[in-house]
Amino acid sequence: MVSGSVGTGTALGAVLLSLVAVPAQAASGAPASGRVTSVAAAGPGAPDDAGLRSVLRSALAQGAPGAMVRVDDAGTVHQLSEGVADRATGRAITTADRFRVGSVTKSFSAVVLLQLVDEGKLSLDTPVNTYLPGLLPDDRITVRHVMSHRSGLYDYTNDMFAQTVPGFESVRNKVFSYQDLVRLSLKHALTNAPGAAYSYSNTNFVVAGMLIEKLTGNPVATEYRNRVFGPLGLTDTSYVHPGTAIAGTHANGYLTPDEAGAALVDSTAQTVSWAQSAGAIISSTRDLDTFFSALMAGRLMSAAQLAQMQQWTTVSSTQGYGLGLRRRDLSCGVSVYGHTGTVQGYYTYAFTSKDGKRSVTALANTSNNAAVLTTMAGTLESAFCGKSSKAARGASAPTAVPGERYEDIAPGVARD
Repeated sequence: MVSGSVGTGTALGAVLLSLVAVPAQAASGAPASGRVTSVAAAGPGAPDDAGLRSVLRSALAQGAPGAMVRVDDAGTVHQLSEGVADRATGRAITTADRFRVGSVTKSFSAVVLLQLVDEGKLSLDTPVNTYLPGLLPDDRITVRHVMSHRSGLYDYTNDMFAQTVPGFESVRNKVFSYQDLVRLSLKHALTNAPGAAYSYSNTNFVVAGMLIEKLTGNPVATEYRNRVFGPLGLTDTSYVHPGTAIAGTHANGYLTPDEAGAALVDSTAQTVSWAQSAGAIISSTRDLDTFFSALMAGRLMSAAQLAQMQQWTTVSSTQGYGLGLRRRDLSCGVSVYGHTGTVQGYYTYAFTSKDGKRSVTALANTSNNAAVLTTMAGTLESAFCGKSSKAARGASAPTAVPGERYEDIAPGVARD
């Protein structure tokens, strides 16, 4: 079963009218900054619904059971969906469905840490071992290095998911401590000297979770809830660990095996204990748009810390990484800010404009499918560049830049 829906609406006060039928979202110091452009300054027009729809349908043709996107544009809402949330029942996917956001979790963890900086409980350029004595093998690794993926800590998921489905099944119901995960990383030497190079590693945001819990005395779930979920009214968003279920109406996740032609594996139920503060949050398109809009509008931390969050380390010619935040430079000259997320069965793109006034969250309920991952990036082009985007002019989907790595929690597939 394949279905599609599209709608737009306008917010008037607290009322949102939607036409979509859905159920009741350097070794020390900061690296050099990259180019920053906002939609307000360079955006060429309204989001292109036809372009968004084309991206979603391409993702289905490439193997995703379902795909959806929501754009919140200064009060106007665009919602489109194609395909199914549940292959067993054939229920259509909608933008109201909750899902596992994977590494988008890193942005939530970074917000909490930067709030702790504002409170005087944490310093970005202080060694991690000052707060967590003896945890890391090099006293030069600072909090900033961890948050910007410049620590050199090996990513333990490289070993864990060397084989996609067997790796997943071996951890699906397993419960790890943070220390367990750090120990897995420290079986390997550092990949580079602290601060010397960017190298994406989930270990960094496991350490981030440990810092949050040490400095607050509370579980990360409590800090997420009290500092972000509650204040922003993110009613669809939760941190569930070590439970395996997604509460409420949700999209099932489907993991693609490494063997060509093998059946998709329903990966919905899992502890995500292998990721925790690096990737275990559950949310919705509405809530992620709200979160990133609030972040870039300066509602979650001081202007000084938001500026620190946007000190970019170069990832590629079109991407930078700050402190738990990505910058992507689009074909129309617009830069957008947010994070990508991959956890078994789910690919997420969640980004906003410099001023937070236009936000987009897109999901495909599959993973270990590089074609779908690349295609879904096209939602950013259609949402922020409108009909002037390369995709709208005939390129069916963005292609990987030669030599550019895709990065995230993405078992068995190149990372974004």
